[in-house]
Amino acid sequence: MIKATNIKKKYGNLEVLKGLNLEIEKGEVVSIVGASGAGKTTLLQILGTLDIPSNPNESSLIINGIDITQLNDKKLARFRNDHIGFIFQFHQLLPEFTALENVCIPAYIKKTPRETAEARAKELLDFLGLADRYHHKPNALSGGEQQRVAVARSLMNNPSVVLADEPSGNLDSESADNLHKLFFELRDQFGQTFVIVTHNLELAEMADRKLTMVDGLIV
Repeated sequence: MIKATNIKKKYGNLEVLKGLNLEIEKGEVVSIVGASGAGKTTLLQILGTLDIPSNPNESSLIINGIDITQLNDKKLARFRNDHIGFIFQFHQLLPEFTALENVCIPAYIKKTPRETAEARAKELLDFLGLADRYHHKPNALSGGEQQRVAVARSLMNNPSVVLADEPSGNLDSESADNLHKLFFELRDQFGQTFVIVTHNLELAEMADRKLTMVDGLIV
């Protein structure tokens, strides 16, 4: 599913990733832990094609059989929309849109017909227990509900992998627990692959594999 080889990232003289290697299988839930500054979010941004390694000619990143380092900007944007879902600590919902409209956004970017997109969005919102929240805007939803809308959005285009950066960091303990269980339910029902950066040790230990980053490397 994912094979990253010799990934390095520098910002000026600061070397954040130092030749990192990583393999993740389809249907795995993998957690990544480590102290602040270890390079976790930088790694996630590179896996999500939002950033590129500093050594593109000496590294490779293969996702779903495609070496994304060989794609131009236009093809990379299309790949990202088709294959990668994102969940952030702060849900990043657009406040002027309803839950249904927020979930549909990745499909609209893909030019999916509105009727098809809305049917898929409703299916996801129903599965996530939000059938009565289609037309609510984010400010009318609880924190846990907002994050579930964000999860639905991340799944909209049936991505190959969902990348989550501190997904429960802004939730109360009950909502966080529900979100953690949801990830495994999605994996069990749909074979969804998750890579989750987290400081939540309970979530980290629930994962199929827990990877620890120290000083830009997985140890």
